[in-house]
Amino acid sequence: MFVLKKTATLLLMPMSLCLGALAVGILLLWMRRRIGAAKVMLTLGFLVLTALSFSAVADPLIIPLELWYPPLLDTITLKDVKWVVVLGGGHTSHPTLPPNSQIGNSSLARLIEGIRIHHELPGSKLLLSGGAVFDPVPEAETMAAVARMLGVSPDDMVLESQSKDTGQQSQFIQGIIQDDRCVLVTSAIHMPRAMLVFEQKGLRPIPAPTDF
Repeated sequence: MFVLKKTATLLLMPMSLCLGALAVGILLLWMRRRIGAAKVMLTLGFLVLTALSFSAVADPLIIPLELWYPPLLDTITLKDVKWVVVLGGGHTSHPTLPPNSQIGNSSLARLIEGIRIHHELPGSKLLLSGGAVFDPVPEAETMAAVARMLGVSPDDMVLESQSKDTGQQSQFIQGIIQDDRCVLVTSAIHMPRAMLVFEQKGLRPIPAPTDF
């Protein structure tokens, strides 16, 4: 079920839809059937793919999502918050590379923002969330290794390494923090969905978007 869900999500991405249209168009041309439909698919796929390659088209679609929540700059009123939750954003484990080279740019941006906020909230715990999805090593463990490199004490970290998607992250994190408030760190474009999922679980996240 999980693989089916991830596959469906991937296929519904704009890039996948454009490539799919191009593939169908090429297939119809090779089969010499429905030449008119083939031309439409090829033209549509090419035009949409080209348009999305330009920031003038892509930015108006992305920026409204990224600006849904502002960055968390003032933490003075959050001194009672005990948890800074960082959602993983992708990694590839490799034994010959340092940990910071094993996590993706989104994960690194999220982790650094989480560490910044953790330092501003004395007594808080850095909760790193991410399981083993397409990699044998849970992402939470890789993020923890990077956090240790950046000076975070292992005693200040809690790992959630079982989840495979945002829904599972909210479920497992709820089991850890119970009714406590938390600062939620993820990419700005992912924050609206993450907030919705976490609030549906009864959690009380404080958004801290990053990776704009």
